[in-house]
Amino acid sequence: MKTRITELLGIRYPIIQGGMQWVGTAELAAAVSNAGGLGILTALTQPTPEALAREIDRCRGMTDQPFGVNLTILPSVKPPPYAEYLDVVIERGVKMIETAGNSPRDFIEKLKHHGVRIVHKCTSVRHALSAERNGVDAVSIDGFECAGHPGEDDVPGLVLIPLATRVLRIPVVASGGIADGRGMAAALTLGAEGVNMGTRFCATVEAPIHEQIKQALVKATERDTQLIFRRLRNTGRVLKNAVSDEVVATERRPGGCEFSDIQPLVAGARGRGALHSGEVDAGLVWAGQVVGLIDDIPTCDELLQRMVAQCRESLARAAAWAAHDLTAPPASDGLRLQL
Repeated sequence: MKTRITELLGIRYPIIQGGMQWVGTAELAAAVSNAGGLGILTALTQPTPEALAREIDRCRGMTDQPFGVNLTILPSVKPPPYAEYLDVVIERGVKMIETAGNSPRDFIEKLKHHGVRIVHKCTSVRHALSAERNGVDAVSIDGFECAGHPGEDDVPGLVLIPLATRVLRIPVVASGGIADGRGMAAALTLGAEGVNMGTRFCATVEAPIHEQIKQALVKATERDTQLIFRRLRNTGRVLKNAVSDEVVATERRPGGCEFSDIQPLVAGARGRGALHSGEVDAGLVWAGQVVGLIDDIPTCDELLQRMVAQCRESLARAAAWAAHDLTAPPASDGLRLQL
């Protein structure tokens, strides 16, 4: 498959594994890259810039294909040393960075000087246009269905993707709500030139997550996610569990809610513990509505091969319908079942 995204990033398929806290490690990133997509290491999963350097080296030992690094830039009383993490990306020769959160404007000139491609994740068209003006190479547009933080506009991908591709000149990657080749075909038809997946890659053999968490994703339906932090105007989508129920109940109590009221429940260390222990109710488990489309735990290679085949089948079927060929085969999960 060939789009501006595959050309920009030097990959075989326009499929990107999004950066995920505690999940974007060398094992998963290398597996995605070896399968023909673009694996992503999550910088802030590593406690220090030096640890990120070691993780990059470890990933290089597992793949000779391109991979990237995610850096999420958020306001904080005591922010991580973002500039030092970026220096490691440059010094280790990584040629792609996925940024999210605040604008990467202050770092763009330096990254471009060293030949690093920048894909910035946005949840609105206005922020995507701002990122384009600032000089990023591509935008990943995140619909309301996504895991993590979908913004406060509540616009789903079916609307957001064509809105973005209509006005942006740089390539657009569709993010959120995609778990299979049918979703990928839809995104490409809407004008995107690649897809970004997070939740779907959590339910793969190589994801560094406990098997019980993976099985919880498989068993979940599209109704089993929950929105938290709504009252705090920092909306997040997570898997529905005892912790998220308590967070929502606290937010809705009379008199309002301060972040300090829920901070012990949502602590990152607690979520990390849940992912590693397999205790689903031990902390927040971030997941998108695509859990309803996940029904197995393949290897990354099996997943990408299946997606590409299903995407091509879906596009061919739609093209046949457009040509009024009523003999086109009906939609089927046959390729999926064979794998």
